[in-house]
Amino acid sequence: MQVESSDLLRNVAVVGHNDTGKTSLLSGLLYTSGVSSRLNRVEDGNTVTDFDAEEISRGMSIGLAPCFVPWRKHKINFLDCPGLGGFLTDSRIALRATDAALLCVHAVAGVQVSTERVWQFASELGLPVAIHLTKMDRENADFERALGTLRETFGRTVTPIQVPLGSEGGFRGVADLIGRRVLEFERDGKGEARTVEAPELAEKIAAWRSQLDEAVAETDDKLMETFFEQGKLSDDQLLAGLKRAIRKRAIFPVTCSAGGHSIGNSALLDSIVDLLPSPLERSPYAGTDQSGERLELGASDEQFAALVFKTLHDPYSGKITIFRVISGTLDADTTYHNSNRDIEERLGHILLLQGKQGANTPRLVAGDIGGVAKLKHTLTGETLCAKGRSVVLDWFKIPEPAMSFAIEPKAKGDEERIGDAAHKLVEEDPTLRAGRDAQTGEYLFSGTGQLHVEIAVARLKARYKVEVILHPPKVPYLETIRKPADGHGRHKKQTGGRGQFADCKIRVEPQPRGGGFEFADEIFGGAIPHNFRPAVEKGIVEAAERGFLAGFPMVDFRVRLKDGQYHDVDSSEIAFKIAGSLAFKDAMASAGATLLEPVMHVEITTTEEFLGDIMGDLSHRRGKPQGVEASGQYQLVKAVVPMSEMLNFAPALRSMTQGRSTFSMEFSHYEEVPRNLQEKIVAEARAATTTEA
Repeated sequence: MQVESSDLLRNVAVVGHNDTGKTSLLSGLLYTSGVSSRLNRVEDGNTVTDFDAEEISRGMSIGLAPCFVPWRKHKINFLDCPGLGGFLTDSRIALRATDAALLCVHAVAGVQVSTERVWQFASELGLPVAIHLTKMDRENADFERALGTLRETFGRTVTPIQVPLGSEGGFRGVADLIGRRVLEFERDGKGEARTVEAPELAEKIAAWRSQLDEAVAETDDKLMETFFEQGKLSDDQLLAGLKRAIRKRAIFPVTCSAGGHSIGNSALLDSIVDLLPSPLERSPYAGTDQSGERLELGASDEQFAALVFKTLHDPYSGKITIFRVISGTLDADTTYHNSNRDIEERLGHILLLQGKQGANTPRLVAGDIGGVAKLKHTLTGETLCAKGRSVVLDWFKIPEPAMSFAIEPKAKGDEERIGDAAHKLVEEDPTLRAGRDAQTGEYLFSGTGQLHVEIAVARLKARYKVEVILHPPKVPYLETIRKPADGHGRHKKQTGGRGQFADCKIRVEPQPRGGGFEFADEIFGGAIPHNFRPAVEKGIVEAAERGFLAGFPMVDFRVRLKDGQYHDVDSSEIAFKIAGSLAFKDAMASAGATLLEPVMHVEITTTEEFLGDIMGDLSHRRGKPQGVEASGQYQLVKAVVPMSEMLNFAPALRSMTQGRSTFSMEFSHYEEVPRNLQEKIVAEARAATTTEA
């Protein structure tokens, strides 16, 4: 669908908790609008926006997916977002790329964990939020109870603009409070509404309409005067005032449907067109120009700029880059500038996307969303501009992974294939990390939790035919010393010909944590010739890499080379390298060698009811709380916890809080392992080394 004017666009992120029917709703809207010829269902695995093999097999959305609905000469761009806690970063990305949120809330369950989290995301961005009660035809679905939980959580500005006609299995339509009409729909029909008489609803409609009039009037002084004088607002006054109030987040309208069965779909599309802002009405995007000056861009600006917010990799069609045109016009077959990388990108065909399927279009106007195939350099979060212009639009920091797993290929020779495939997965999912750990040598997949990593592994197999084995990662312990010590290394070997001789004396001293390794040549005179002294250092460095206690690298110590001996014929670099290694081992026996463990900075987002359980659990994990901060309706617990104690924290947190809490962690520092735990770690490390040998 080609749109020539930005005011005919609506960009909406469809967000909410898992299993609220977001994908089913969009399938119904596509059917109602005529885009789809049939009503596709999640359980049949043929929806437009759940196209990934893992989404189909698991019956849930994993990543955001675009689609668009033509309605009343408007183009509504929807971004279908995952609702499971570990995948909510895609919801945040979608909100960054759109002008409003359609927050789906289950009519039976009401407000759930992810409901509150995506509400917070939208609040941070200042986006309007329209609330949509889904699955109104389910047993125990209750409009007024669900509305009560919404108002209790988000305030009295949550205001219905529709009320249901019928309930549970008898739900068959909605009463439009703005137009004061009752609309009835055929179940599983095309979504066409017919106006019916419903005298049993007349009193309720009048009461709800009066509340709506009052709520809108409170957001505008002139409307308040009219309301006081006349006791009501006209339909036109109400519609205009409601649109302004929604745009400035003074009112959050509530609609309802059984979208997967086409009940209420056309009414929802009408409300989106009538009430949600166009790109011309949203707040501008912030960014930085080439001189470092801050600026703001909006749809009214003439020069082209676009924000890339999603990358897809398909084994057949290749890489698809999805973006929103922030300002100006994007033309096909044109070269643009990637401001983040300061390189040129040639854009070929521009795609209007229904899921991963695209239709060519010659141009996109400001505010529109589209895709382009096979860009060479551009990644998610980067900015494309007109040539000669350099603007970098603001992005946000992607949360650090909370959990890592080691992977190894099942088949020999697949190591390189793993790297290539993992690179594509990371481009597509910015919350995923992949790479080899420099210390342990393991190839790690890191993500928001175990399910996230398992899905990445499943995609490796399904898309790229690479099968791997998943292991918990090794903890990268280090070794250090606690006191100074002297060491003596003497290497002497005599055979039939030329022998080997080297002798050195060293002193080792502890360095402050993080001080690294330092080598000081303190020999005066010719006890060891200058050309052999670097060999002593090399021998010590290599020995330190192999460790002393359990094979972990030795860090944070200084070596002073004090004295030594050499032989004019038998001394060599290799002999002094061996002598340096022997001197290191001799010193370590008296230097109080000890283990260091990585300690993580952990942040847990939870509610007050679970604080006690979480604090107790952290204590059992040798955690040290750093404080608790209020963050809206949540409590943010900060702590430092040894990495070894966090390997199984994700399932434990999910269990103790019924899935209502999330956490993130990143490396903080190294500190000494308690003495009572060191013997066990050393014994296990030595046993593993013996087994490998």
